[in-house]
Amino acid sequence: MNNRHKTKTFDEARQLIDKYIWFYNNDRIQIKTMLTPLEKRRQLA
Repeated sequence: MNNRHKTKTFDEARQLIDKYIWFYNNDRIQIKTMLTPLEKRRQLA
């Protein structure tokens, strides 16, 4: 993901933010646990 992307519309910015939030919670692997945050939460539940 490009941190310096200039959006032209509010909707485009919102889509980028939504994609990043999805990535951060569902796809990002934490080095310490080798799990995504969602997988870790499911383990604890």
